[in-house]
Amino acid sequence: MSFLSPSKARPEHSWFAVITLSIAAFIFNTTEFVPVGLLPNIAASFDMDVAHTGLIMTVYAWAVTLFSLPLTMLSARFERRGLLAFLFVLFVASHVLAACAWNFTTLLMGRLGIAAAHAVFWAITIPMAVRLAPEGKKAKALSLIVTGSSLATVLGVPLGTVIGQHLGWRVTFGLIGGIAALILVLLLMVLPRLPSTVSGSFSVLPKLLKRPTLVYVYATLALMVGAHFTAYTYVSPFLHQVGGMSDAWVVAVLFVVGIAGILGGIVFARNLDSHPLRLLVIPMGLLLLCLLALHMASLHIATMLVLALCWGMAITILGMVLQNKVLEVAPDASDIGIAMFSGVYNIGIGGGALLGGQVILHLGLPFIGYIGSVLAVLAVLLFGLVGNQLWLKAVAVNKQA
Repeated sequence: MSFLSPSKARPEHSWFAVITLSIAAFIFNTTEFVPVGLLPNIAASFDMDVAHTGLIMTVYAWAVTLFSLPLTMLSARFERRGLLAFLFVLFVASHVLAACAWNFTTLLMGRLGIAAAHAVFWAITIPMAVRLAPEGKKAKALSLIVTGSSLATVLGVPLGTVIGQHLGWRVTFGLIGGIAALILVLLLMVLPRLPSTVSGSFSVLPKLLKRPTLVYVYATLALMVGAHFTAYTYVSPFLHQVGGMSDAWVVAVLFVVGIAGILGGIVFARNLDSHPLRLLVIPMGLLLLCLLALHMASLHIATMLVLALCWGMAITILGMVLQNKVLEVAPDASDIGIAMFSGVYNIGIGGGALLGGQVILHLGLPFIGYIGSVLAVLAVLLFGLVGNQLWLKAVAVNKQA
């Protein structure tokens, strides 16, 4: 039997398979967010300003939003292991194009190919991880996937930034494509065949959107992620120009944000069952405070590192809590629910990046945190108006189930 053929003896419930998906999540998140550290370098290579180069984040994110539902539904009946392999082939080919980009438009084309792979990857990976995990270990499986995602900001983004600063951003994209090819081989070796368990019918959408808790989750997600990326997209030029920090300290801040993401994953896994409401409310408030304090904190490296720790934990826990709620509220259509989650998340990324760029053009870099906090305030108000009751009701229903 070929080493690339799935073994019939391989158990479906496997921590090793979940860990492999976590590694895949690492490379996808690395490529999504590595432009945050490389915006000044990319802008300089194409003789553009940073505010307009930020479109590389907006176009990518909004492409994921547009692609998520239709591509997820078109591929809904495909066997999951084979589908994941195809996505990685597209991912690698698109990185080759991005690394060889001869102008900014070509770079955007490469990023669009990556976005298409991203759109389906996140729609199927979370349900796959839950399905592969041993019985009763859903929270731990989710935590492992998010740990892989967080390691992207701990290792992938800072390392990609350093490589890009010294060897050029094209080398960073080329290396990501090469590493992805190796991960593809690993995935084919360890993942079992997983037939699809969803129909992919558009008829499920009206039913999902009639669930108030799900609509609340998506609205909160868009606001909080938008708030986060209004500032985070431009954190590298912000720390350089407003905080007066060197390249090394900028990488250190990005590193701390990533470490905080891992800590956030641990907090989530340990407190999901016992404190489900606190896991939503506290990170929302903490992210709001981080955005409001960003300008002042950036003037001293010690306070900026503390803020980065709180910031990374807050956005990670929020993402995990809201994602978990989608799985709870839409167990009958998890792939579609997560595809919508991914689409809304990327609406927040793209909207935040676009808003941040406009803030830079019209108000200046120092204001990105303050303007981002406005979106966070709206999310807090939404929780006070409807979210509290919906969340408690959903928790009670889940416990009864």
